[in-house]
Amino acid sequence: MGGAAGFVRPRQAAGAGFLLKTLFLLLLVRHVDSHCKILRCNSMYVASTSDLRGPNKSAAYCNALRSYSRCTRRMARTCRGDLAYHSAVHGIEDLMVQHGCSREGPTSPPRPPQPPAPDPQAFGSLDFCDYEKRFAVKHGRPPLYQHCATFGDPHVRTFHDEFHTCRVEGSWPLVDNNYLFAQATSYPVAKGSNATATGKLTIIFKNMKECIDQKEYQAEIDNLPAAFVDGSVNGGERPGGNSLTIHERVPGRHVEIRAAYIGTTIAVRQAGRQLSFSIRAAEEVARSFTEEQDLQLCVGGCPPSQRISRSQGSCSGGAIPAEKAHLLCKEKLPVEDIYFQSCVFDVVASGDTNFTLAAHGALEDARMFHPDARKLHLFQNNAACAHCGSYLFFFLLTMAIVSVLPPHF
Repeated sequence: MGGAAGFVRPRQAAGAGFLLKTLFLLLLVRHVDSHCKILRCNSMYVASTSDLRGPNKSAAYCNALRSYSRCTRRMARTCRGDLAYHSAVHGIEDLMVQHGCSREGPTSPPRPPQPPAPDPQAFGSLDFCDYEKRFAVKHGRPPLYQHCATFGDPHVRTFHDEFHTCRVEGSWPLVDNNYLFAQATSYPVAKGSNATATGKLTIIFKNMKECIDQKEYQAEIDNLPAAFVDGSVNGGERPGGNSLTIHERVPGRHVEIRAAYIGTTIAVRQAGRQLSFSIRAAEEVARSFTEEQDLQLCVGGCPPSQRISRSQGSCSGGAIPAEKAHLLCKEKLPVEDIYFQSCVFDVVASGDTNFTLAAHGALEDARMFHPDARKLHLFQNNAACAHCGSYLFFFLLTMAIVSVLPPHF
């Protein structure tokens, strides 16, 4: 009895030996020669024996072993001298003896490769990079949006629907928050003029780990590319890379950048010798800045020292008469709102009729981007040169009355 306790039957010994060899094989996986594909045979064997059930289990197991053996024979030349390969060959022989399998007979048909299981984290990343969907899940309602634009002289319509005409020369931030930075660089439109126009725009979409790599877009006069600085047209190789895309609307004249991961769309246009910038941003994103980032033309408008009154100095001395500018702008902008007033101011100050296109493009962007159609048109008292004709009429009328009065009246 004592001897029997230490006795191991041949089949158990064979199974234990193959188990040891398999473990040894796994330890040597990293050392398998790149030309030896024994791991492919191992995977096929495991797949074909992982769910054997029913009365034909033994026959199916023998079929799998014969397939395993045939696979190793095909690898004989490339795996010669490979220890993992020879361990597998000897293990197969042991198992075939153990289960009474003949060397000749049917084999297991190869299983089609299974598609990888869905990665919940990847799907989560895609949803995370859809701002509208993410916001609706969190708050149970659609997000609110804000609109800002700069065009022409430049004129600035802020996120709060304030409107300023600025003399800002050099580089000024338009937007500067946790997700986005946009900067405009302006130059004088004419020698000795206070009026300026935007000649360069720089827009940086800041790195967002789950969605995009940091991307930079630059536009200059006569260079409105339909790609980011690195040549790409989306946010990179991350799961949510396509949540940032760039689209060319009119070659060399109109580009649109969509940043779905932050609920933001930006339009960049060129009209004549100036660039315009329009943005529709989720309110939550537009407000995500610190005290150190408070100098933003889209938030606070132009600093008071940089503001120009459109009713001062624009009714005379311009390159184009005010009356003609009025007619030119009326063709594109039938409503005499701030866009019309700005158009007249720009045409008179610069002598460039292309500024009518700049004001019209800004109005079209506002029509698309502003969340409240009732606020599309803004009206202000200082109507630039729009009323110069009225001033001239009253001046002439006064002079006529004076001329007919008695000398000693």
